[in-house]
Amino acid sequence: MGTLTIRNLDDPLKTRLRLRAAARNRSMEEEARQILRAALQEAAAPAQDLGMQIRARFAALGDVQLPVEPREPVRQPLDLSAPPPRRKALPKARSARR
Repeated sequence: MGTLTIRNLDDPLKTRLRLRAAARNRSMEEEARQILRAALQEAAAPAQDLGMQIRARFAALGDVQLPVEPREPVRQPLDLSAPPPRRKALPKARSARR
């Protein structure tokens, strides 16, 4: 069996534990064990992902249906296997000096 040491226990909390243990005819140590046992025997709630938590929080507000905008057709992808088209050379700019 393991040992557990609890440091810095508030005095009012220790007093409440002592009174609770005395009311149940137990030592403080046994009462603390019983409290831990009872707390850890409760079935842990299954963890929800963030999306499910958000949905549960706002479920009472009702569902919202957003319109789906029609999409434009996708353009043809570039053909990278063909050589690039040649561009015409731009005429040289005249100098501003006269």
